[in-house]
Amino acid sequence: MKETMGIIYTSKDEFSMRELSSNRSVTAIPVAARYRLVDFQLSNLVNSGIRKVGVLIQGRYNSLMDHLGSGKEWNLHTRNNGLYILPPSHVGEAAGYQGVLDGLKANMDFLRRSSQDYVLICGGRMIYNTLYNDMIKCHEESGADMTLLYTRFDPVAFDFSTSSGDVRAFVSVDDESCITDMEINPNVISFHNILMDVVLIKRTLLMHLVDIAASRGYHELYESIIRPSIADRSMKVMGCEFKGYCRRMETINSFYNLNMDLLRPEVRQEIFGKNPVFTKTRDDAPAKYLPGAKVKNSLIADGCEIEGEVEDSVLFRGVKVCKGAKIKGAIIMQDGYIGEDAVLENVILDKDVTVLKGGKMTAPRHYPVVLGKNVTI
Repeated sequence: MKETMGIIYTSKDEFSMRELSSNRSVTAIPVAARYRLVDFQLSNLVNSGIRKVGVLIQGRYNSLMDHLGSGKEWNLHTRNNGLYILPPSHVGEAAGYQGVLDGLKANMDFLRRSSQDYVLICGGRMIYNTLYNDMIKCHEESGADMTLLYTRFDPVAFDFSTSSGDVRAFVSVDDESCITDMEINPNVISFHNILMDVVLIKRTLLMHLVDIAASRGYHELYESIIRPSIADRSMKVMGCEFKGYCRRMETINSFYNLNMDLLRPEVRQEIFGKNPVFTKTRDDAPAKYLPGAKVKNSLIADGCEIEGEVEDSVLFRGVKVCKGAKIKGAIIMQDGYIGEDAVLENVILDKDVTVLKGGKMTAPRHYPVVLGKNVTI
């Protein structure tokens, strides 16, 4: 199998995730008590034996860069290859690209200096656990110009937002796994296979296509390159089906439902039981359960201190739940403080949120309340 490098493209869209992305990129949003979205793509690449990964960053990138660091947690801090942070070509944290082709064009030198045969381009909104080795093997054996990862469309797992600028592509796949048609952002879906924003392509071919796209003012890979190539059959585009659990982070509901799904043992096994998921470490003491604590069906990270009641919830590192507090269906991020006799139900609290004694906040299950960082109520 030929050597492959990875490129993770982070979205600049901050609107569909509301308060959770007001101070960070979508790829840096915390999930599952101790991880970030980017951890899952990085871990998939590393577990597949890929040792050179570039991360195309854009707007709101400070939190993401702090999390990635030198790449040590993913064993990508080696002298040769390793993790490469590819900053936006424009000045300012709000700067970004119109599409993935712009990001690749701005970092053409990175592609040119690399020696790997293939490039695996991955979006930053999907959560799943897989190895790409079979995909790479099928790509080589089929003689394809591109191979795209897809899965069967599930309206529950793919909760879309009208405010999102991201591309959603649906494809038709024949019996020989060849992609025969593609539609992008349709109002009515004709094909029940949705692309997972993973594209495998030869590095030299990618450089050629990016150069052509830049000369013609193209921005999006799917719209400007892949769909026309499928239509006129100028390139052989194959599909590789993923059959496991996956979710696309595009709305608050999709974020909330992912964390609630992880309370189910079969989903945790699917995400964390097959291949390890690496993340930035934080040395905290184990969670402490004080007299009076009642915890049921919840994910509790290290460093938490619980004296109240917690049910069907996800608590990140360093959360404190005081005596008499009742929490149900909540996601409370790092270093949150829940005061005595507070009541929380179906809420999402970002980092360093404080709920004072007797505070109460409840919401419907299908429309959770979201509080941004450093809020006190």
